[in-house]
Amino acid sequence: MKIKKKIIANLNKCYSISDITVEGKHCFLVASEKPDPCYLFAEDGTQLETVWSEPGGVMTMVPVPGADGQFLATQKFYSPNDSIQAKIVIATRKAANDWEIRTLCHVPFVHRFGILKRGGTHYLIACALKTGHEYKNDWRFPGACFGAELPADLSCYDEGHELALTPIMDGMLKNHGYAKISHGGHDAGLVACEEGTFIFDPPMVRGGAWEVTQISTVPSSDSILCDLDGDSKPELGCISPFHGNALTIYHLDEHDNYVPQWKYDRPEKETEMIHATWACEMLGRPTWIIGWRKGTKNTIMVTWDAEAGTYKTEFIDQNTGCANAMHFKNAAGVDIVIGANREIDEVAYYTITE
Repeated sequence: MKIKKKIIANLNKCYSISDITVEGKHCFLVASEKPDPCYLFAEDGTQLETVWSEPGGVMTMVPVPGADGQFLATQKFYSPNDSIQAKIVIATRKAANDWEIRTLCHVPFVHRFGILKRGGTHYLIACALKTGHEYKNDWRFPGACFGAELPADLSCYDEGHELALTPIMDGMLKNHGYAKISHGGHDAGLVACEEGTFIFDPPMVRGGAWEVTQISTVPSSDSILCDLDGDSKPELGCISPFHGNALTIYHLDEHDNYVPQWKYDRPEKETEMIHATWACEMLGRPTWIIGWRKGTKNTIMVTWDAEAGTYKTEFIDQNTGCANAMHFKNAAGVDIVIGANREIDEVAYYTITE
């Protein structure tokens, strides 16, 4: 495997990454978790535009399905101790370097969110890290998940005219992890918190109820579901506990229970605050990309080694403190990884080839 790295921007506490289509072309976004900018990049890593200069506090960005130059983003989530004003906004490109930012809904402590499709209808799922706060490191108010049908036309939403959300589940301490997955032939949300990992299925029919299924009781900061070992059953990958140091893959046994299959064997003092996580297919193999923000601050990829009958790890980068990573194949079919290397304020563009 060959990795070619290119630094494409310096952005204070760069954090959130997302794909987006602009003028019919595949692009991507990178935004800061502090009161700093959000940048638009071409697929090749060329910096194109500044979407906003502030307020930042961006934990998640998601393109609006079917739209060109439009995405949703969290703003004003600056830390677990400073996010009561957090909200989800609609960013719409009006012209080059001209973006309109409007409020979709205020959700205190909203950390992750996603857009899911089922039965031809799009739904918003919003995950709040906590639901209240009175002093530093106050965890007395567990987080929650909220949902809503997401209309195709978002032009009517702004301050005072917000999308109404409905509670789906509460009592979720340190509700940090979210990933979009395919489940039963439709989109679903994989949500991780201290109580474990849950699958959130949108309503089967419009106006129906969400379905929530717990698949693990292991406290998790982030989880993935991916068939890593090629046995046609999805493995559960967990970062434990909240902002934790342990990286474990669980395998379904004959009773459909997740049991430990592999644990990253480095000393946990080296893997402090594991944070970046992305499951994908890279170089034709199911791959889990992981990065941590303290200790050695490395970014690795985990794949199944069929010959050895276990997992192997390879470095993507070292001593960078990646907060989030994203993979895509460019127009030429080459594997690209974008790293928001938060701890050194660096946006990195990695080209991965055999």
